[in-house]
Amino acid sequence: MDRSARWQSESSVPPSRTVVVADDRLSADAAYRLACEGTAILWQGDFQNARQLLQAMARRFDRKHRKAAPTPKSVGATEFHLYRQAQVQRVRILGMLLLAFDDDYQIPLRRAPDVRSACMEAYGPASGPFATSLRELQGLIGAHEWRKNGVSIPELGERIHPHYGVFAPIRSEYVGLVETAPIPDGCALAFDIGTGTGVLAAVLAKRGVSRIVATDQDPRALACAADNLARLGLAKRVEVMQADLFPGGCASLIVCNPPWLPGRAGSSLERAVYDPDSRMLMGFIKGLTSHLAPGGEGWLVLSDLAEHLGLRTRAALLAAIDAAGLKIVGRMDVRPNHPRSTDSTDPLYAARAAELTSLWRLALR
Repeated sequence: MDRSARWQSESSVPPSRTVVVADDRLSADAAYRLACEGTAILWQGDFQNARQLLQAMARRFDRKHRKAAPTPKSVGATEFHLYRQAQVQRVRILGMLLLAFDDDYQIPLRRAPDVRSACMEAYGPASGPFATSLRELQGLIGAHEWRKNGVSIPELGERIHPHYGVFAPIRSEYVGLVETAPIPDGCALAFDIGTGTGVLAAVLAKRGVSRIVATDQDPRALACAADNLARLGLAKRVEVMQADLFPGGCASLIVCNPPWLPGRAGSSLERAVYDPDSRMLMGFIKGLTSHLAPGGEGWLVLSDLAEHLGLRTRAALLAAIDAAGLKIVGRMDVRPNHPRSTDSTDPLYAARAAELTSLWRLALR
């Protein structure tokens, strides 16, 4: 008997044309083979067994690709693009294990958890039965836990609560740069461009900047930033505004932490990592000249990982700064402290081990 359901994918992944119904009798080898062939599996068995099956499929993919592509001693653009292709393929294959949802976000399976809160936060009010991948559901559950528990930010002495689809500030080294860089004398107004969770706006407020305008284009980021700033008691000092980069007017301090890698983003979370054609980076640099107050500074927070991967050169960055009529008045560097920077089995280890995150202090010439 033919059945149909509305397809749900936050990454805009199209539904598979072929779907089979399966339960606990399906082996991991058979599931992996079906997924590699492009056949989706609508799970009708025990929910916890589905989780174990997905883990088994992931192990099979990772084992196969580790053998085919050992960790290179040097990494460039070619190796990076191969790495991204493998990641896209992994997401596609693991996304073939599907779940059906009732019209109130209930999962009609044995031992299924209550995921209504996680789904409401990501999708909004329920609008009828649908199907999505177990992998996407795991992302929703993980985001719900991040939002509920928050991320400790030592520079604030507080926790920031990321919303679904908004990048969590787990790489705290860049927050530390903003917390320690010298603020221009007499700075009463600052702009935080691409605010995300609002963490950098909160740091500036904590440091004594009396008024901050925090901008973003993503409605989820705007809601997230507003929520966090209200939690921290900073809503009256920080205005959250939807804008493409800059708000109107000029400020003595303008801060931006753009996505660090040029490239196409495949999901809302990846938009915090990948910047197509370096649009945001170059837009920030070019726009500073018309938005910086006299004697003010623009703080560009940027990793040099793209340079180590051969995706951008230091000369190109310096040329863009010079062409915008700006000068560099200082730079602060810090090495990353995340686990991948010391994981020698990571395919990008050679680049990650050499990475520096910098705060570039830019001023008008």
